[in-house]
Amino acid sequence: MIRVVRASVVALALGTVLLGCSRGSSSQTAPSTSSGISTTTATALSTVYEPYANARAAVDPQGTVTEATITTPDGRVRRYRTYVPASLVVGTKVPLLVALHGGLGHAEQFETNSGFDGLADSNQFVVVYPDGTNAQADSRKLLTWNGGMCCGAAAAQNVDDVGFIAQVIDAVVAALPIDEHRVFATGHSNGAILSYRLACELGDRISAIGVQAGVLGVPCTPTKPVSVFHLHGLADTNIPIGGGRGTGVSGVVFPSPREAPLVFAQSNRCTLGPVDQFDPNNPDVVAQTWSGCSESRSVQFVTVAGASHAWMGHSAVNSGAVSLVGVPYQGFDASRAIWSFLAAQPSR
Repeated sequence: MIRVVRASVVALALGTVLLGCSRGSSSQTAPSTSSGISTTTATALSTVYEPYANARAAVDPQGTVTEATITTPDGRVRRYRTYVPASLVVGTKVPLLVALHGGLGHAEQFETNSGFDGLADSNQFVVVYPDGTNAQADSRKLLTWNGGMCCGAAAAQNVDDVGFIAQVIDAVVAALPIDEHRVFATGHSNGAILSYRLACELGDRISAIGVQAGVLGVPCTPTKPVSVFHLHGLADTNIPIGGGRGTGVSGVVFPSPREAPLVFAQSNRCTLGPVDQFDPNNPDVVAQTWSGCSESRSVQFVTVAGASHAWMGHSAVNSGAVSLVGVPYQGFDASRAIWSFLAAQPSR
């Protein structure tokens, strides 16, 4: 059982629903990618990462959630939730995962849907779930992030979400024993788009990201190598795999999701890849991996045939969410796969 504590932090120093998915059974072939990077032969995916085959079991988190606020330089009062495992060892520094909800979602919703709290218990890391913004300052409904090209009121008002996340990281680091060399970001949809922006603009703090269903929404020249794990459903109509206008409420014409990992493979100066990898236990799953990168970083792009936009492996969805985005794909656990990748990345 999670214990919830409410707190308030004032810091002045620092300056859509795109959810959904349906289960399919079709296999796929990994496409070739022209990048100027050496390509090697295909390998079995199961030899690289274990978590792909099975969705997670339900876990009742045992830690503590603290709800807090930060006042940003533009006067906005921003909320975030922090999950701390009950078994955290005193004096031991642990990784921090910044977990960003999808467009029109909120922190508590993504905390419930993703299951990262249970993973934090068993793997010893802290999770922080910030809230986005909307046109009404005190409302927790219809929240979005400014990922650049998307989404909603946050993008329209040019909200400084990168600055806000930097403040949140500072606050959590000041309060808890965080290893500042192992700060990661994850996100879904609009949250994935912001995660990519963080990798571009906050690479001195964020060493790796793991996302589902996003794109790169800003011009990006990363100043530091950042590892990237990107998961995308081939049946995603909200952010289509080939790019174009999605079926979600944002109305945005998206670039192809395939472009974003390639940007980081090139900026990370990866010398090998993409290596095509297949899961012998699930023909829906194909991965492309780039390696031989600066600072031992890596980039991986995983597609799942039959999977749409919903967070993969999540089971508890209401009828409203299903009508917008479909039923989550149950043959792949997004949260476990993302954490497996992030945890394997070297310390900055």
